[in-house]
Amino acid sequence: MFNKFKRLKIIFLSVILAFLLLVIPLFTPPTHAKVNYFISGNPENIDSKLQGFAYNIGGGGPDVDSAIQWMINQVRGCENCNQKVDVVVIRDSGDDGYNEAILKMNGVDSVETLVISNRQDANNPQAITAIKNAEVIFFAGGDQCNYLRNFRNTNVDKAVKSVIDRGGAVGGTSAGAMIQSDFVFNACSNTVTSENALSNPYEDIDLNRYFLTWKNLENTIIDTHFYERDRMGRLMTFVARLIRDGNSEQVLGIGVDEETSVIINKDGLAEVLGEGYAYFVLGNHQPEKCEPQTPLTFTDYQVWKIGGGESFNLKNYPTTGYQRVSVERGELLSDPY
Repeated sequence: MFNKFKRLKIIFLSVILAFLLLVIPLFTPPTHAKVNYFISGNPENIDSKLQGFAYNIGGGGPDVDSAIQWMINQVRGCENCNQKVDVVVIRDSGDDGYNEAILKMNGVDSVETLVISNRQDANNPQAITAIKNAEVIFFAGGDQCNYLRNFRNTNVDKAVKSVIDRGGAVGGTSAGAMIQSDFVFNACSNTVTSENALSNPYEDIDLNRYFLTWKNLENTIIDTHFYERDRMGRLMTFVARLIRDGNSEQVLGIGVDEETSVIINKDGLAEVLGEGYAYFVLGNHQPEKCEPQTPLTFTDYQVWKIGGGESFNLKNYPTTGYQRVSVERGELLSDPY
């Protein structure tokens, strides 16, 4: 009888324990979002009067250090002075690979890398404070799909915009540059090559808007790793799609080679720095044929090829210096490079 009672007691306690294991998590408060922080330099905030705004669009591959230094100088309003700035690097994965190099640049007081990998983290109060207090923001390469999913319409989005509103600078490379344009190819589906895009302008091509929406970059779309991955055809397709879908009567594509940056000042003057070229691809009329499962036909794109030290006016597009390039039934009729 004693053993029977003992067995019943054990069973009863086991049932209670199992019940508690199921119920307790329901009443456990959610954990706070965690952001990985890597800070180098002075942790105290520098509150500087800024002279920007300014942008830096990097084409991927090795970064153009002079373009990052240019952003720092633009917001300080000088090349050699005592004024300091705080730089924040934002990325969706990785570590502090930028900190050491940027900290050595003139005028840098601190560099803080924030690894923000989900939408909950994009509302983390500590991360938002760090971004708002920065004078220069730099988006590392990564995945523009993650950047859009995790950051758009979050406090990170608002905080980055507040830096520009204060006269700061925002830059990025590769995916971190592609999110700077008015329209963004989100790359959430399969990889899209020029050949794929030209043969079917709607397959796996999703174009988003209303993320960063910078002044002087209205009605633009950016592509990177440009010549190296032969992305002219897909950029032309993006331009045609945006016009065909009624987003704008004209769209400017900006393609940037690797080891190359396009720096843009508050007057809308875009200058190319680095080893390669930037291509400014204007579509200013309706495509002749831009439909699903149908090769693209679009005549007379205007294409400017701009090299290191040369500039392009984003407020008043030049009326000379371009070549006309046409696409017929998914084929480029001349070399666009």
